[in-house]
Amino acid sequence: MTTESKISDAPSSPLIRVVIVDDSPLIRQVLKGIICDSDDLEVVGTAHDANAARELIRATNPDVVTLDIEMPGMNGLEFLERLMRLRPTPVVMISTLTVDGAEATFRALELGAVDFHPKPSIDAQQQLTEYAEEICEKIRAAARSQVGMRKLTPMARPSKGNIYSQELLLIGASTGGTEAIRTVLESMPTDAPPILIVQHMPAGFTKTFAARLDKICPVRVAEAVDGMPLLAGHAYIAPGDHHLLLGKVGGRRVCELSTTALVNRHRPSVDVLFHSVAAHPALARRTAAAILTGMGKDGAGGLLALHQAGAHTVGQNEESCVVYGMPREAAALNALDEVKPLNQIASALLRQPHR
Repeated sequence: MTTESKISDAPSSPLIRVVIVDDSPLIRQVLKGIICDSDDLEVVGTAHDANAARELIRATNPDVVTLDIEMPGMNGLEFLERLMRLRPTPVVMISTLTVDGAEATFRALELGAVDFHPKPSIDAQQQLTEYAEEICEKIRAAARSQVGMRKLTPMARPSKGNIYSQELLLIGASTGGTEAIRTVLESMPTDAPPILIVQHMPAGFTKTFAARLDKICPVRVAEAVDGMPLLAGHAYIAPGDHHLLLGKVGGRRVCELSTTALVNRHRPSVDVLFHSVAAHPALARRTAAAILTGMGKDGAGGLLALHQAGAHTVGQNEESCVVYGMPREAAALNALDEVKPLNQIASALLRQPHR
């Protein structure tokens, strides 16, 4: 075994045990320093390619693997596909902020990666500090995630031409949300009410995410632009680093973007979107909102406000969540009208029984 894949000889402990796989010695060093600075995390080994990673994972049985996409020989996607087939393990992808990097990242999420994070920027200490908090939080969430879950069969889409009692649909998600949102949108009819979506995701990835969904979902999907009108049969994804709110221009409902402060450590924030609709009770009563898989509590308070304003509120059930965090927080606040498995979320939003 090479020096780079050397196994830590530290005694076993309740710490979350992490293997780092990256072909860059500098990135391995930076990630190791970040992880080892956390009291609840430890690095049990690092590897520079797929062959070394395979042996290291077999020897250490880590709780979480951080995985680079671009590596010599077998790339990260090929390695991930084999890992998920033979030894399902929580994986956080470390991705480059490029179009190609974003495409590969979403393919990794399709293959079973729990989450992703951009490669660290090492030229600004404050940015590195923020990065450290974010990557450690994602590793903790990955360690608690459900990996290798059975894919739920999407429910049949309603035919076009239905009359819906609701005028607006809202969706909020975080960890595991990219595939969850895809499942929901795949079950939407082409004339569904306008759908506003917040998925916790950094700038540089949301445009690619929207474009991928637009190719495979019945509704049209786009990254939201400030002032973009809300149309039936369209879904709007909050851009990374921008809050998405309900706006109005000349009497028309539109997307409104904001770069105000982070909420619950996020921008975009699900709470910001939900509260922006709850502030209009007449519309809220004709709105349905869902909170999907994700860590933390973002969206729970906003969903409660929607619920109190008369909206129909739905939470994803624990069994189908990658990370049962946000829906659990919403349930704890009694903000949910119903709890459904992922493949029934779309029909629950469209049905919206009156209260």
